[in-house]
Amino acid sequence: MIYSFGNTKYDLSSRTHVMGILNITPDSFSDGGKYFDSDIRMQKIVVDAVRMEREGADFIDVGGESTRPGAQKVSADEEIQRVIPVIKEIKKHINIPISIDTYKHEVAEEALKAGAVIVNDISGFQFDYKIAGITKKYNASCILMHIKGTPKEMQNNPVYENVIEEIKEYLSKSISIALEAGIEQIIIDPGIGFGKTFKHNIEIIKKLNDFKSLGYPLLLGLSRKRFINEIYESNTDERTEGTLSANTVGVLNGANILRVHDVLLNKRAAMTADALK
Repeated sequence: MIYSFGNTKYDLSSRTHVMGILNITPDSFSDGGKYFDSDIRMQKIVVDAVRMEREGADFIDVGGESTRPGAQKVSADEEIQRVIPVIKEIKKHINIPISIDTYKHEVAEEALKAGAVIVNDISGFQFDYKIAGITKKYNASCILMHIKGTPKEMQNNPVYENVIEEIKEYLSKSISIALEAGIEQIIIDPGIGFGKTFKHNIEIIKKLNDFKSLGYPLLLGLSRKRFINEIYESNTDERTEGTLSANTVGVLNGANILRVHDVLLNKRAAMTADALK
């Protein structure tokens, strides 16, 4: 399972890899406003990106639109204004691959021009079909996530007859879109918290290995998410322990990449889970 990301090559089956999160938004559920208020806090972004690489991040994922439950859409132009300066600047200071977290083809194209090498699409190429062609145009990799509905209404009573099989069916369609576009390096993500109840999220984590039948590396993105609050009452910044525990189970159940806010702690937890596995 050897993938190349620009000049970097990883065997994604050799150990658990870690993706650090940089949300350049005023309203993301956990770190909204950390790097963006009336203007972009570029110095802090660079310091944190360098720190993430030093702490063991294998990727950094840059996003310019909040996709928390109930989030409002922003225009492609606004998203571009947020993320492109960041990608260009951190590219000067880090050596690890950069991912752009977007479902808009215009944003993806500008990000790939600026130095990103992965498109991380919460819709799995199903909100904007042009994004697959853009990803191929720049020979980028993709992360295809499952979502039920849209961020604005996805948590309004999501219902499944069989959550695992329905996610697999959705991801199979996304994979077909990517393959038809000629994209060679595909990563899949079952989309914890994106149109799922607490029980759905728990079942997905417990049955992660079922998604291996799709044939691609598996990313797990559960860092600080709301389902942890249903296990123990917590604000978003109090969910570190829950994140570490759930990610450890995820690694033991087949996750290849963990997308996280706290790189060092999750890196150490992943190393320990790998040793146990």
